[in-house]
Amino acid sequence: MFDVSRKVLSNPTTLVGLMIIIALLALAALAPLLTTPNVPDAYQMPRDWGVRDAPPGTPGHLLGTTSTGGDVFYGVLWGARTSLRLSVIVVGITVTVGTIVGSLAGFIGGKLDEILMRAVDVLLAIPELIFALAIAAVLGPSFGNIIFALAVVFWVKYARIIRGQIIHVKQNEYVDAARVTGDSKFNIYRKDVLPNSITPVMVQATLDMGGIVLTAATLSFIGLAEAGLAEWGVLVSDGQAGISAGKWWASTFPGLMIFLWALAFNLVGDGMRDVLDPRTEGR
Repeated sequence: MFDVSRKVLSNPTTLVGLMIIIALLALAALAPLLTTPNVPDAYQMPRDWGVRDAPPGTPGHLLGTTSTGGDVFYGVLWGARTSLRLSVIVVGITVTVGTIVGSLAGFIGGKLDEILMRAVDVLLAIPELIFALAIAAVLGPSFGNIIFALAVVFWVKYARIIRGQIIHVKQNEYVDAARVTGDSKFNIYRKDVLPNSITPVMVQATLDMGGIVLTAATLSFIGLAEAGLAEWGVLVSDGQAGISAGKWWASTFPGLMIFLWALAFNLVGDGMRDVLDPRTEGR
């Protein structure tokens, strides 16, 4: 593990991505200390209707305000917490469901494999954003519905990845040796197959930590999150009308955060893939 960590961190771009992630997580952690919520739900933007479209540097509003009096600084910081909560929940659900389904298909095989993988193929054929948009639109504007829609959309790729890895690992000699010794199928799966199949899932999960927030911001931007939510996509949507009038800050700062979040996790995910995936050696 130490050797793997050293190899990952030896890549300058991966190190930059990790530093950005640490900075973003620090902002999320410090949000309650750096802001003073005056609303019942801290994840909802407080409004100051008397100070609308205020530019950055306005007293009490470091990064300015939106056209509805929302504090951009508050939205950026609490948006980091919203994004962290979103990505952790969605990745946790999708990895768990995908691993269970892919394991059943790959390890047990037979007709169960055929049925599960045909269902996965159907879902994979639908573009992720369109599928998530359709689900969230049917369920109605809600942050919880966005989480549900993303979980439904993203789990299938993990099922496909883990199934392929398990089929490959099952053919190794140490798995045959475990069978010969009379070990149960469950123990063989738990001790020999799954630990040696999970690496690509870890890489994909890291990449999806960025992709999920980007997709969620897109859904929020078009109005599928509740109004006033402290979320970067909602902020960008609130500020888009003011860009042509020179009121750039309401969209620019949250847009920059979305960019940094997606960039950082992609840099770290690519670095992990280069080290952990033997197929990338020598590239």
